Amino acid sequence: MDIDLPSIALLCITGFFAGAINTVAGGGSNLTLPVLMMLGLPADIANGSNRVAVMLQCLVGLRGYDKNNALDRPALILILIPTISGGIIGALIAALLPNLYLKPLLLVSILCMSLVILLRPSMIAHSPDTIALTPNESRMGWWGLFAAGVYGGFVQAGVGFMLIAALAGGLRYDLLRANALKTLCALAFTSVALIVFIIFGKVAWAPGLILAVGSMSGAHLAVKLAVRASPNAIKWFLFLMTLFAVAGGLLL
Repeated sequence: MDIDLPSIALLCITGFFAGAINTVAGGGSNLTLPVLMMLGLPADIANGSNRVAVMLQCLVGLRGYDKNNALDRPALILILIPTISGGIIGALIAALLPNLYLKPLLLVSILCMSLVILLRPSMIAHSPDTIALTPNESRMGWWGLFAAGVYGGFVQAGVGFMLIAALAGGLRYDLLRANALKTLCALAFTSVALIVFIIFGKVAWAPGLILAVGSMSGAHLAVKLAVRASPNAIKWFLFLMTLFAVAGGLLL
């Protein structure tokens, strides 16, 4: 892959929008993966290189959410156990197998979420004073986080929607706190996945780091907007992103 000024500009701009989308909803990798492949990276290398940007954008987003007291710190360990366990399995599968088999599952999951937001918004749009459950208190929440970890370790694109479904739907977090914990979960399994991809030689560092510059900027801005937005605004932004994610997934 040749790194020239147009390629750098494209990676930075794409990274910016992907970082912003991932920090408040999900599906940003539906933008970045096609761009990395368009610039000449094979699908498996693009998948691994994309994790560099995702990991760094998650660090920025997580710091922003925590600074604004949106991160439920007491729940971190219980939430990370199923997420990281799934992420290790998913990353190993991704390193050894082609990544086309989970695409139908992803599209069905995202479509189901868009229908839930439209028809039964109360299932995920909880008020900030709602008492959240721990994964030990919600079997659906535990297995939802595990499944999101497997999928996120496998291919990343659209995993934010699965995490929000588990955190908001299964554990009853409001969307702001769900996004904060989603960012933490994504950071956890992305870090694990990145280690696996590095071991298997599936990371191109130059495009990954250039993409990360834009992604971190987008994540920084998105957190500032998210903590000031109303729950209803976040809900409808999430709904729009589910539709875009489905369209992008069909084109990949």
